[in-house]
Amino acid sequence: MEKKLDLVFLWHMHQPDYRDHGDADGVDGVDGVGATFMLPWVYLHAIKDYADMAAHLERHPTIRCVVNFVPVLLDQIEDYAAQFSTACFRDPLLRLLATADLSTITRADRQLLLDTCFRSNHHTMLAPFPHYQRLHDLYLNLADTGQAALDYLSGAYLSDLVTWYHLAWTGEAERRANPLIARLMSKGEGFGPADRTQLINALGKLIGNLLPRYKALAARGQIELSSTPQTHPLSPLLLDFHAARESIPNAPLPATAGYPGGQSRVLNQIAEARASHAARFGAPPVGMWPAEGAISAPFVRHLAQSGCRWIASGEGVLKNSLVASGINAGINNAPRAAYHPWQLADAPGLTLFFRDERLSDLIGFDYAKWHGRDAAAHLVAQLDVIRTSAADGETPVVGIVLDGENAWEHYPYNGYYFFDDLYQLLAAHPNIRTTTYGDLCNTLPTTLPTTLPKLVAGSWVYGSLSTWIGDAEKNHAWDLLCAAKRSYDLVFASGRLNREKSTLATRQLAICESSDWFWWFGDYNPAAAVASFDHLFRRNLARLYRLIELDPPAQLNNPISAGTTRHTATDGSMRRTTDSG
Repeated sequence: MEKKLDLVFLWHMHQPDYRDHGDADGVDGVDGVGATFMLPWVYLHAIKDYADMAAHLERHPTIRCVVNFVPVLLDQIEDYAAQFSTACFRDPLLRLLATADLSTITRADRQLLLDTCFRSNHHTMLAPFPHYQRLHDLYLNLADTGQAALDYLSGAYLSDLVTWYHLAWTGEAERRANPLIARLMSKGEGFGPADRTQLINALGKLIGNLLPRYKALAARGQIELSSTPQTHPLSPLLLDFHAARESIPNAPLPATAGYPGGQSRVLNQIAEARASHAARFGAPPVGMWPAEGAISAPFVRHLAQSGCRWIASGEGVLKNSLVASGINAGINNAPRAAYHPWQLADAPGLTLFFRDERLSDLIGFDYAKWHGRDAAAHLVAQLDVIRTSAADGETPVVGIVLDGENAWEHYPYNGYYFFDDLYQLLAAHPNIRTTTYGDLCNTLPTTLPTTLPKLVAGSWVYGSLSTWIGDAEKNHAWDLLCAAKRSYDLVFASGRLNREKSTLATRQLAICESSDWFWWFGDYNPAAAVASFDHLFRRNLARLYRLIELDPPAQLNNPISAGTTRHTATDGSMRRTTDSG
């Protein structure tokens, strides 16, 4: 009998809250209505990556996978859908796309277009389009001679620029399906207000239909929709800063001993996510991808007690845990320990799965340089090696987990041909079954998980928590958040806030707890991106103080980042190599 293999793709969709919710007057409401978007990455990834990932599955109905949506991302997608439906744009870039006469805009808006509309992977998203490339060449020629020369750029230039930027960010599947996109790309130049209005309408329809498409995929059983605690917090660190020292014993920690009331905040983040998922999709999620795959033993226990049936994390976490447990489970030789499920004795009902780092990173980092068919065939061949190397009677479970949004701009045609070839090969393979973690849990106890004696806290990045704590800037950011949380607790204990202000303050606190703020600090990210996140994090903290009717401390006026020279991150699980979210 031929050996079998179960393959789970988990595509993780996440962006932090890019909205500036303003001051503490409550005008934006509990759901963020009225807030200004400071960065456009939610809707740009929506029209390119989230739409394409749905289209790949729609074209290949026998392929199954898990799609993980972070609730704070869904909040913003729905916010954008509402903006398109009313044509009242609170994203500056969309507002300018909709502006009829770009020759009369302010200098600040002109600069915004020039600063923003070349932000992409130029090799795959600019150079293939001669008209767009010409706009860039003109900009570079003028920029070398100073601001005065840039002032000569006309409204017609700006119209073509903002139109091409959005055309370049449309997904390949949408380009093939929507005649308007093809017509505008063929036209190439001279885009007028009518062209841009038609483009806006097309983008609005695409974003408005996005979540219904994923709901339909889930309804027919092709995908499992999972979630992450509400605003993507680093839960192990909210529970205990010392979790960072389980994988790096000498890791520097913040001056504050720990995050005040961290356990209640983690429980709240889990509960909010399960409730918002149920409201959108009809039931709480069966499983969760913890933010950054970061887990610790206490956090896993909380997830189990909340009703979560599965979680996934990085293979590095499993390696560290096996070493700490004194187990040699063939991590470096087949059969690999990551190819079957695990459990903790004190977290009953919850199954742990671990991603295959090598295969996931081949997709995230290497295959973009390959011909699509060659890359797809290579991946399937690697799976066949795992399958045939398994012990008799064993069905390996291989998890391929990575961002569903950030890698594809590095692929030709946004990965269209890679996915087409890969999904075709897998659909035709008689011994590889694509499935979901939820369905695998339903097969238990026929594939009983192995008990892991000790879980070492870590994430999918190096198996540690060092991407979010331990650096001086990251630790300073934690200290600022801890100070704000102490003030929040004191004010709430006093009972002086009304119900609306209390709700807004708690929502704002959750935004401040996002992992993304801490990820960006350090010396390995582009300085401009760090500055944007630095500013928004401090503004979020300042708003929290105002919502609890306190003056923000003066130190929030000072950047956290020292502005040192930075280089591109090259870790094996993230692909934020530009500032595109």
